[in-house]
Amino acid sequence: MSSSPELASQHSSSVAVTAADIDAAAVRISSVVAATPLQLCERLSAETGAKVYLKREDLQIVRSYKIRGAYNLMDQLTDAERAVGVVTASAGNHAQGVAFACRTMQVRGRIYVPANTPKQKRDRIRVHGGEFVDLIVIGDTFDAAAAAAAEDVARTGATMVPPFDDPRTVAGQGTIAAEIVDQLGGAPDVVVMPVGGGGCIAGISSYLRERAPQTSLVGVEPSGAASMTAALIAGGPVTLADIDPFVDGAAVRRIGDVPYAALRSLGASVVSHASLPLLTAPVFESAGPGAFLITQIDEGAICTAMLALYQNEGVIAEPAGALAVAALEHLDIAPGSTVVCLVSGGNNDVSRYGEILERSLVHLGLKHYFLVDFPQEPGALRRFLDEVLGPEDDITLFEYVKRNNRETGAALVGVELGSATGLSPLLERMRNSHLHVEQLEPGSPVYRYLT
Repeated sequence: MSSSPELASQHSSSVAVTAADIDAAAVRISSVVAATPLQLCERLSAETGAKVYLKREDLQIVRSYKIRGAYNLMDQLTDAERAVGVVTASAGNHAQGVAFACRTMQVRGRIYVPANTPKQKRDRIRVHGGEFVDLIVIGDTFDAAAAAAAEDVARTGATMVPPFDDPRTVAGQGTIAAEIVDQLGGAPDVVVMPVGGGGCIAGISSYLRERAPQTSLVGVEPSGAASMTAALIAGGPVTLADIDPFVDGAAVRRIGDVPYAALRSLGASVVSHASLPLLTAPVFESAGPGAFLITQIDEGAICTAMLALYQNEGVIAEPAGALAVAALEHLDIAPGSTVVCLVSGGNNDVSRYGEILERSLVHLGLKHYFLVDFPQEPGALRRFLDEVLGPEDDITLFEYVKRNNRETGAALVGVELGSATGLSPLLERMRNSHLHVEQLEPGSPVYRYLT
């Protein structure tokens, strides 16, 4: 693992962010940043036995918390720094915060985003920035966009606005914690937060460790981009060789130096990085009040949480926005505890829901794919339908591999089960059918192509 270009500021990465810094940031941004609702979620409360609140940062004007850090940083720029214009890189949410600040402060900005940034986010960047912002799409990941932004700054002398690796950004994100304590009238027992570049968790953790040290903290990364986990294990930020870009708002190859230093100094530890479920009761209970845990969650579980939030609470969460809620079922929380889950963003492109539903069904064990070699005899397909499929099973995909032979040969078959328990009986009926059937395993190259 090697180093990568970063969005570094002139501020030292060793600079700590204090609760006083966060209080000052709250005053600084109060005229433009909404105090978002803290809503009791009856469904999640019933499922966990705790009082679960959702901190609705998806209801900010830019539909994510990122406006807090972006505006706090830009409001502290000198006239000279504003005059040369600003540059940033983002997966989409920080970019909207910077774009909003550029238009509000009438500062020119150039914003670099990777090609996997959803169209919905790109469109909103243009709306929030208007004539003051130029949007540049480059590279396949946030880190590639970050490298291009750093080159821009080196070439033009423009002012960098880091999305997470700057104390001013961290302090702005930390205002979420001050709001939570104020809205509850006291500190919660547990706060569950997403982890992408690390700015949000660094800010919230810094505030609560100083003002509410008994509050337990849980940071949640997507399993396909666990850069904070890698850093804590290695003893410093490292660059991941590969990441899954699906959770675009949290798919960062290298955690920020400033957030890493904050979490290390606050005693964050990794719970699990090899398997799910992520937290077991003994681990969580033995940690006690004031624990600080970093864990990961499967992308399919994130999709399931997104759909549940939409169908039950009417909350439109993007993948990164549902990270905290997705991990909740894996936490062993004492009954009656007050738990806050941060819904960090709601910039989700409606065109992605097909993939979200697919990943959720796979995660729940309801969707499976097979290569079925049908014999060269009449009625083979009919027997498969009548004798192999269960009464609650549906074929969602059927394609002959050789398109010039529609009645025999290998076919790709997608099956959606009525219940996850139906897989073993289905496989048994396949074996008894004497058909040659190959189940495609999740994670294989062919399976990744399908999903």
